[in-house]
Amino acid sequence: MGGIWTGVRERVLALREAPNWRLVFGADAGRHGHGFELSPVLTEEQVRAVERRLGFGFPPEYRSFLLEVGAGGAGPDYGLFPVRPMGPAAAEPAAPQGTVPEGTVPEGAPAEDTAPEARRHERPFRPELTQELDAHESAEPQRAAYADTTEGEARFVRDYRAWDARYDELHDELTEGTLCVSEQGCAYYTLLAVTGPERGTMWDDVRAVGEGVVPIRHKGKDKGKGKDKERVTFAEWYLHWLAYAERQALAEQPD
Repeated sequence: MGGIWTGVRERVLALREAPNWRLVFGADAGRHGHGFELSPVLTEEQVRAVERRLGFGFPPEYRSFLLEVGAGGAGPDYGLFPVRPMGPAAAEPAAPQGTVPEGTVPEGAPAEDTAPEARRHERPFRPELTQELDAHESAEPQRAAYADTTEGEARFVRDYRAWDARYDELHDELTEGTLCVSEQGCAYYTLLAVTGPERGTMWDDVRAVGEGVVPIRHKGKDKGKGKDKERVTFAEWYLHWLAYAERQALAEQPD
C-alpha cells in the first residue's frame, strides 16, 4: 500500500504514555476501553485463512492494516473488533465483553457457525436499501384506512404482517456485503463495505435510530465532485482518528 501504514503502530502505542490519553473518547472506558493497545499483526497465511472462512477477500487497506498495524484494538470510538487467527478454539483468548468476533455482525451468527456469515456476502452491499427502507416505513398500513368490519380487520392484519415481514428483510439486508469493524456505543456501529461498488468505504450503521446505513464523511472532504470524493476509505477513517487522538492526547490544554 505504498507505506500508508508506516509508523502507525508505533504512533498508536506511543499514546499510552501521552499525558491526556484518557480524554480520547473510547480509550478509557473500563473493560470496553481500548487503552491504545493493539493486537499483534497477522501473517499472510493467517489473513488468508480468515478470508477463506468468511468467503471474501478483505479490501486492500484493511487487509494491509491487519498485516502491518494490528488485528484489532485501538481505533475510532471503542476501538476495532479483533480478527483472530484460525486455530484450535482452546488456544484462542476469549473476546473482551462487548466486542464482536471476526466474521460476525452485532445480530449475526455465532463465531463457530461460519456458513450464515459467508452467505451474507454473496450479494453486494447496497446502500440504496436505506432509501427503500425509508419508503417502506412511510407505507406502513394504518388501521384507520380499513373498513370498520370483521373483513376490514382481517385485511389490515394480513397487510400489516406482510409489511412487517418485508421491513425485517430490508433491515437485515442493509448490512449485507459489509464487515462490522467497530462499536460507537448506543447500538451504533461502523461498517466496512467488502463487496460491490462501494468496497473499501466506511459506513455508519445507525439503524438503532431508524436512519439505516449512511456513508461516513469527514469535515473538509470535497463534495459534489463525484462519489469517490464523498466517501471515506478505511485508511482515511483510521488515520483521521489517529491525528485527532494525537492532538487531544498530547495537547497541554486538551479540547
